[in-house]
Amino acid sequence: MAKSIQDILTLIEEKGIQMVDFKMVDINGQYRHVTIPAENFSEDTMKSGIGFDASNYGYAVVEKSDMVFIPDPDTAVVDPFCQIPTLSMTGNAMIIDSPNNRPLPQYPRNIIRAAVEHMRQLGIADTMKILPEFEFYLFDEVYWEVQGNSIGASVDAVQSYWNSGSEGKGVIVPKQKNYHIAKPFDISYECRSEMCMHMKDAGIEINYHHPEVAASGQFEIEPQLGEVVHMADATMMIKYIIHNTALKYGKSATFMPKPIYGEAGSGMHVHMLLLKDGQPVFSDDNGYAHLSQEAHWFMGGLLKHIASLCALTNPSTNSFKRLVPGFEAPVTVGYATSNRSAVIRIPAYAKSPDKRRFELRNPDATCNPYFCYAAILMAGLDGIKNKIDPHANGWGPYDMNLYHLSDEEKAKLQQLPTSLNEALDALEADQDYLTVDGVFPKELLANFIKTKRAECAEMAKIPHPAEFDRYYNL
Repeated sequence: MAKSIQDILTLIEEKGIQMVDFKMVDINGQYRHVTIPAENFSEDTMKSGIGFDASNYGYAVVEKSDMVFIPDPDTAVVDPFCQIPTLSMTGNAMIIDSPNNRPLPQYPRNIIRAAVEHMRQLGIADTMKILPEFEFYLFDEVYWEVQGNSIGASVDAVQSYWNSGSEGKGVIVPKQKNYHIAKPFDISYECRSEMCMHMKDAGIEINYHHPEVAASGQFEIEPQLGEVVHMADATMMIKYIIHNTALKYGKSATFMPKPIYGEAGSGMHVHMLLLKDGQPVFSDDNGYAHLSQEAHWFMGGLLKHIASLCALTNPSTNSFKRLVPGFEAPVTVGYATSNRSAVIRIPAYAKSPDKRRFELRNPDATCNPYFCYAAILMAGLDGIKNKIDPHANGWGPYDMNLYHLSDEEKAKLQQLPTSLNEALDALEADQDYLTVDGVFPKELLANFIKTKRAECAEMAKIPHPAEFDRYYNL
């Protein structure tokens, strides 16, 4: 049930709240925040908002009006990581106009809401539900340095195989053997359980948590399916909770896609389905994998635009160190049932009509979730509008392990981009599906590409420690 302004005022009084924190999102998908004393919070705060300079958040703001942040009462949650009782809210950025405020088009939360409105205007569906899977590492120590005379990084997880000669208690996990491993080897169980309890308190229902494949501290937390705007907000909060709870337990959490050479990378697989008037759009008992024609067209849209999508779903140079063969990461443009080597996987266990869905396996959590989920929705809608059939386009279904094909057979398959620059090239050439109805402003995409190009150029200048190993004595 939607919260009213009075509900928030009552919550402040009942919980003894002393500070009210407004969490905003920058272009990279990181929280920024502004905090006010609770006694300064009023009904006018909810209506008039908090002024801020959006240009400092990385957006290509072309409007000359002042910006205000309007909190959304439905996102209110007591922040468990503040010693002083603090109520936290996110919301929307608005342009101050006369006589009415209007949404700032470049603000991430406004973009995902615009994508949902576009879907409703098309009449295809009225609700998108998604389920992002959160894979991450927990390290006991992490150091890095990028200086003129020193370049390198080191991490440690006490249960990792590399500590077998020094840990002293024998609680060691062999390389790549961490999947679902139990105590005593699962040394962060309590930490992850507390993470899930905080998520539930924040209104985020959880399916489960468990150890993932990598022996050096990789884990997964999976929430339940939820409405896409709510889940974009939840993605930000889940990452916030994981980072802060890890620190409480003396650990450091990272969503970096490939922090350890030779171990499994961390993705953020996104399951998705559409509903119209409460009825599943993607279900058909007679379709391949019990999916409807609309579901296949939606997949066709994702596969057609997958290269440009990667710029928004995998927006770090490190992302493409994960998207390599051999670690259950997808590299092939295609779809299949229960096949982790294709970029779209249809889970065979989702059998009831209201749960039938598919997952996009390439995204990772370095993305801005609002951009990521909005782009996925816009690509899929483009597929339905244009009836893009994935089978007719040669994208599957691939009901075999694509890693085991011969080199000749693999050469016939379309592959994901192998670098962020390649994905940015694709986004420059293929973005019309994103800018329909102004959902993604062209100025924002241009600025995003410019910013990421500069990031790639800067990273390319830095000598890599492995280059010393390979070239120093030539």
